[in-house]
Amino acid sequence: MMARSEAVSSVGDNMSVDNGSRKPRILLAASGSVAAVKFANLCHCFSEWAEVRAVATSASLHFIDREAIPKDIILYTDENEWSSWTKLGDSVLHIELRKWADIMVIAPLSANTLGKIAGGLCDNLLTCIVRAWDYSKPFFVAPAMNTFMWNNPFTERHLIAIDELGISLIPPVTKRLACGDYGNGAMAEPATIYSTVRLFYESKAQQGNGDV
Repeated sequence: MMARSEAVSSVGDNMSVDNGSRKPRILLAASGSVAAVKFANLCHCFSEWAEVRAVATSASLHFIDREAIPKDIILYTDENEWSSWTKLGDSVLHIELRKWADIMVIAPLSANTLGKIAGGLCDNLLTCIVRAWDYSKPFFVAPAMNTFMWNNPFTERHLIAIDELGISLIPPVTKRLACGDYGNGAMAEPATIYSTVRLFYESKAQQGNGDV
């Protein structure tokens, strides 16, 4: 895996590539849910079709198997946010990733990160990207949380708030959860997330002659 300072430069270097002559650029992100154990699988799904960069919160790293992520995918963490910045004029990672991506996908989206996004908070790399995001570009989230948390009144308020921003929801599913409970709140399967995003992208590309 390339050094992080090189990785930030590579994000900026690729900004001038014409959208019609390259693969779609997908920014995949994971927040702190047990469903992050499926993040490497999600990266594999997208990497066969798109150019992928990945972002992980500190909490999500407890569940992510870094070694299982495709070797050509750079995984950015909070430690990388300012590691390459030394003076005014240097690239800022969350801004460069926001510029680079055609589509952003947060899977899993934890209850905590959902609340942060709905409230406009930006206290880590992931939420700084979200705060800087261009909402004319597609943005998908796949929540994952316990059924009691999913059914909490705050969740409905937060979902309404992000819907107003133009963020698309890939709903959770009902199954046996990590805690042993059975109910709604499990993250949609990686294949479902991938197919949802790809179908959306290709549909928009056909309608707009390549522009999403």
